[in-house]
Amino acid sequence: MLSEPRAGRLAAWGNALLAGFVSPDDAVLAIVGADAVHRVEGLPGETGQVGLTLALGRLRTLGVTGLRVALPAPGHPLGLSGPPEFNARALEAEEAAVCHGAAYGLVPDVYEAGPEHVRDEVVWHVLPVREAPPADVPSLGEAERELAEALREATEVLTRLDVAGSGPVAEAAVDAYRARAERGREVLAPGYPPRAVRVLELAQRVGTLIAVATESGHGGAVSSSEIFARREALRPVERTARRAQVAAYNSVVEERERGVR
Repeated sequence: MLSEPRAGRLAAWGNALLAGFVSPDDAVLAIVGADAVHRVEGLPGETGQVGLTLALGRLRTLGVTGLRVALPAPGHPLGLSGPPEFNARALEAEEAAVCHGAAYGLVPDVYEAGPEHVRDEVVWHVLPVREAPPADVPSLGEAERELAEALREATEVLTRLDVAGSGPVAEAAVDAYRARAERGREVLAPGYPPRAVRVLELAQRVGTLIAVATESGHGGAVSSSEIFARREALRPVERTARRAQVAAYNSVVEERERGVR
């Protein structure tokens, strides 16, 4: 998952709200984005689903001081700390937000809204988590170095295999990235350090490269060995990009823990 995860929006704007950089209304508007509505289920003290505004306020009263992101994949529990029940739900969704300061996590379920599926409805399920360091999350500095190396290596391999090539799909993917880049600081919420914005933008750039390589057919990779080589080249790159995304979203919580802020 290399597009903007919903858990990323929840964590980024939830952190901005908890730090007093944005109002509850602005935070909720940014978290919902293009979706129809977000609700929260399983919140302590509530018997049914509640809105995001109430949920974020309740989490604060429960002791939550920040939100981290987890972007797990099969064989890679990135950002998770357990227990197994929460990890399984997060792995199925391929994302989760994990509270800092109270042992809760939120996993999204996404439903089609309306007969023509114009927009999605999202229900966040609140579940208990284990208070332990998240798995395999690098620092911002580590993530930035790893991304630069991964991008260079992947570009060399994909160029040799003539995968990234041209064509309408590749051009559309590159245009989509350029449009995102022009929006600049919208990739993260107020209060994040510039380096986190830079790392997340680079991770999105790497994600565009992967999308071009996987969505534009086989390109010049005409043999099974070349196709296998492309997949093997992209596997560690995708992993590195996910780790970098998590490092960027989690950076304000990590800095607070180290006393930087």
